[in-house]
Amino acid sequence: MSIGFRILKRREMVTSELASSFDDVPVANVSDSMARMTSAGPCLRPFHGGGKRLSGAALTVKTRPGDNLMFHKALDMAQPGDVIVVDASGDLTNAMMGELMAHHAATLGVAGIVINGAIRDIDEIYKLGLPVYAAGVTHRGPYKDGPGEINVPIAIGGMVISPGDLIIGDEDGVLCVPREQAEELLAAAQVKQKAEQEELTKIHAGCSDRNWVDKALKDKNCFIES
Repeated sequence: MSIGFRILKRREMVTSELASSFDDVPVANVSDSMARMTSAGPCLRPFHGGGKRLSGAALTVKTRPGDNLMFHKALDMAQPGDVIVVDASGDLTNAMMGELMAHHAATLGVAGIVINGAIRDIDEIYKLGLPVYAAGVTHRGPYKDGPGEINVPIAIGGMVISPGDLIIGDEDGVLCVPREQAEELLAAAQVKQKAEQEELTKIHAGCSDRNWVDKALKDKNCFIES
C-alpha cells in the first residue's frame, strides 16, 4: 500500500435519517454542546445561495495543494447524501472545483462539498444552490497529477474528520460531529435550542433575568465604581 497515494473503503457512516435530524438545529447549538472546543476555522464560508442547510456523511479526501485528481475520484465514488470533504491544506493558489464539478455533484445527489482550499465559478455555484463551503476564490484552475488519499482521517483548522462522520453546516459555518457521538449530541443540542427559544421569549416580553452578569463580575472580583 502506498501511503499518501491510496483509496480506501469507508467502513461505517452516520445514517441519512440521523443526519437529516440535525437540519432543524443551528450549528452553533451543536458546537456549544461540544463544549465550544471544535471548529473548522472561520475561513470555511458558504458560497451557495438560499441559505440551504448541509448534513450528511463525510467522504474524505486529502490532496496536495492545487491538485484535484483524487477529488474527481471521490466524486465518482460518492453516494447520494454524502458530503465530500477535501483537505487541500487551505491553499488558495489554485481552485479545486468550478461549476462543472459542482453540477456533476448535484446531479449525483451529493449533499454538499467542503473544501479547505479555493473554488471558482462562484456565480454559477451560488445559483446552483448545492451547499458548498470553501476557504476562498481564485480563477486559476487545478492540476490533476496526485498524489492524495480517499477515506482517511483529515483535519481542518484543528477539527478532525473521519470517514463516515456527520458533517453539518449553515450560515455560521461547518462542523464535524463524530459518528459515535451524533445521537448524544443531537439530544444535547435540541435541549440547548429549546432553552434559547425560551430565553428569546423572555427577552421579547421584557423579563429576561440579567442578574447573572453582575454575579459573574462579583465572583471574579471585578471593581465597579459606584
